[in-house]
Amino acid sequence: MNQKRSPQSGGSGQEVRAAAARALAPVLSDQGSLAGLDDHSVVARDRGLLKELCFGTCRRLPRLEALASVLLKQPFKKRDSDVQALLLVGIYQLLYMRIPAHAAVGETAGAARLLNKEWATRVLNGCLRRLQRESEALQAQVDQDENVALEHPPWLLNALRQAWPEQWRDIIEANNHAGPMTLRVNQHHNDREAYLALLTEQGLTGQLCLHAPDAITLETPCDVTVLPGFEDGHVSVQDEAAQLSAALLGPALAPRPGARVLDACCAPGGKTAHLLEQFDIQLTAIDSDNQRLARVEDTLSRLGVEAVLQHADATEGEWWSGTPFDAILLDAPCSGTGVIRRHPDIKKLRRKDDIRPLAKLQRQLLDNLWPMLREGGTLLYATCSVLPEENAEQIEAFLARTPDAHVTTPNDVAWGIVSGAGRQLFPAVSSHDGFFYARLEKRTA
Repeated sequence: MNQKRSPQSGGSGQEVRAAAARALAPVLSDQGSLAGLDDHSVVARDRGLLKELCFGTCRRLPRLEALASVLLKQPFKKRDSDVQALLLVGIYQLLYMRIPAHAAVGETAGAARLLNKEWATRVLNGCLRRLQRESEALQAQVDQDENVALEHPPWLLNALRQAWPEQWRDIIEANNHAGPMTLRVNQHHNDREAYLALLTEQGLTGQLCLHAPDAITLETPCDVTVLPGFEDGHVSVQDEAAQLSAALLGPALAPRPGARVLDACCAPGGKTAHLLEQFDIQLTAIDSDNQRLARVEDTLSRLGVEAVLQHADATEGEWWSGTPFDAILLDAPCSGTGVIRRHPDIKKLRRKDDIRPLAKLQRQLLDNLWPMLREGGTLLYATCSVLPEENAEQIEAFLARTPDAHVTTPNDVAWGIVSGAGRQLFPAVSSHDGFFYARLEKRTA
């Protein structure tokens, strides 16, 4: 559990730790996430370190918070969530990074001055030095709580154990490690074997993924600017599990040049782009978030592909022309419990009470989009969740109230396990994220 990791950048100093505290404070106070982490708030050489401090701290948060509560004589006031964040960042460095202890302690405590809270330097220094002295005993003390030792909130640990009694420990293990960097090779420019050779020439090591035919996983993550042909659309970053959506829609799209396709809830656009790379289709992509839709536009522009982008709510129908679609991809909003390793702030921000409203939204999306599908058409339901309420149970309920829905999810694939009418993938260390897919066909009258 205490395996230490080297920082992604050689930079250090009070500035980067203060920046990490500012980014983490909204997460700790339930007022923001790491989605908008501005790594440009520090000098270029420190951006990797900033990301590691923020994401790593969130990944280990239940354990770090337990240690902080033992180290502090009394908790910080709410207005000092940035100082609390600094303490967690300091604990993370001492236990999980290869930063010299004197730098982890001194630079972290000193960063309080940059937050205009010089009083906190002595508190932080005392707590972190005590952790140095009593590390083994303090860790053993807090790890008596299973939720702390496994670094997951109680509600989620219970949900995973109940839903997946054979797999929950593997899910937990994967969640507590950073996900690998996986690429999607654009077949219009290279096959993935040829692109892997290009990577090797650049000194980048990777391996072909087992399940997605366009996927390569890098041994070590890198900046996209060093990927051969990235700016020209030769390659994109996308997890292997997410790439399976194109393969699942292939039987419906490949035989129908010019097929009308809807990508509902399309942002940030990875699946949208993959479909356009693979198939000759007329694609409409909608999303209710204008800012995220702009990201989709940027992605398509880089790849040199086109779609009709619309700012629209997929639970409503005013935007629809009335002409049915041949295929619909519904990548539904969900808990994100299959991608915690990539969004570790989920451990702090997601609540048990969030699941029922999300399931209600997914139901509304399914019911609203199904009439837009032509007879004989295909709808692919996808989530990056591992919770049955959002996945197998959601589709089971939809089938019960939708007589013309017919399950066509394949059973002859090597990925995931059968879960109701769909297939469930679990996050795997050094491999794909957690995903659920169910493929449905509308019966002809």
